[in-house]
Amino acid sequence: MFSRRDLLAMSAAGAAIVGSSAQAATFGNPDEPPQGAVNAKSPGSLSDPGPQDPDLAKHFPSAQSPPPTDVGGLPTDWASFNNAPRRIQNGGWARQVTVKDFAISEEISGVNMRLAAGGIRELHWHQAAEWAIVTYGSCRVTVLDTQGRPYVGDLKAGDLWYFPSGAPHSLQGLGPDGCEFVICFDDGHADEFNTLLVTDWFAHTPPEVLAKNFGVPADAFAKIPLHNRWIFQGKVPGDLAADRAAVAKHAEAPPYPFIHSLGGSAPVKESSAGSIRVADSTTFKVATTVAAALVSMPPGAVREMHWHPNADEWQYYIKGKARMTVFDTGPNALTTDFAAGDIGYVRRNLGHYVENVGDTELQFVGVFRAPRYEEVSLSYWLTHTPPELVAQHFNIDEKLIAQWPDNAPGVMPKS
Repeated sequence: MFSRRDLLAMSAAGAAIVGSSAQAATFGNPDEPPQGAVNAKSPGSLSDPGPQDPDLAKHFPSAQSPPPTDVGGLPTDWASFNNAPRRIQNGGWARQVTVKDFAISEEISGVNMRLAAGGIRELHWHQAAEWAIVTYGSCRVTVLDTQGRPYVGDLKAGDLWYFPSGAPHSLQGLGPDGCEFVICFDDGHADEFNTLLVTDWFAHTPPEVLAKNFGVPADAFAKIPLHNRWIFQGKVPGDLAADRAAVAKHAEAPPYPFIHSLGGSAPVKESSAGSIRVADSTTFKVATTVAAALVSMPPGAVREMHWHPNADEWQYYIKGKARMTVFDTGPNALTTDFAAGDIGYVRRNLGHYVENVGDTELQFVGVFRAPRYEEVSLSYWLTHTPPELVAQHFNIDEKLIAQWPDNAPGVMPKS
């Protein structure tokens, strides 16, 4: 039996719970207990009197004050080349972010490299396939395929190269100011500082074996470097046609080029809200394990809500400022800020969108360990589902659904 006082107390507690739920369960603030600064009524709820670095904190506003729709604890999806140590040598430098630095990035590791004019990334090969995009200047690449067919090509900003696992290759900066590029390996553990280098192999092979292998006297190798060169300064390459003629000899040419102009290709999606260009094995034939999408967006535009069913997405932000929210079961939702030189990561099938929150163009490239680029658009799915069914899910009028984009636009303009 309950006394009248007990019943009144229970009624008051129930009203408090209902009131709290009503406050939390509002549009843009769905969670219980209520989250976000909008729910912080006491001054101490928002202040941060402890040790801090304001210069660092200002770069991550969404971490300092997440939207109230964020919930749960998704793993960190931000990394950056900006704080990755550079290995500097005469001829250029490189820095990298692997799964050792960025735990979520299991499928892809990234390298940012700069070569001066004439700077050479020495002849080498990898256990993983190598995909790259040139972000500055121009460079020359050489590669040999598994059928013994040599290839030499020149690239400029916006161009790609792809070298299969085990394919020997080299990279060299052209004039007037060399190049800079970002490399992705189709293995999160792949390490640019631990590659199979031709100078290492020479130095660790007995001279008499080198003599037998190349059919020349052993003393011909008396002056070979005893340490690997990795990156070193060389001469600026000459005419491309001359190099191609020099390597051809009796060999056939490869059936497909190892380079591709992503920046110069026709967009698969384009409007006043931005553009999306795609390169995968259907257009860049040799790229059998890596696909990519180059996204450009004006201020205020949003990369529509979508997901990728066949691979994780490794992102490199080329210019501008972005804010991305990733959604997972749980529910879990995490909002993160990105700037030029930063890396983002979204696991396959997780819903996400990217906003341009700066006042200049945003451009980033999404890289996928997959032969094809695949994407599912949220608006396309819902507009190709019976309207009555969708309306019942969201308590909205079917006429509103008819206004939603039904063509998977890719990028939507500022409202």
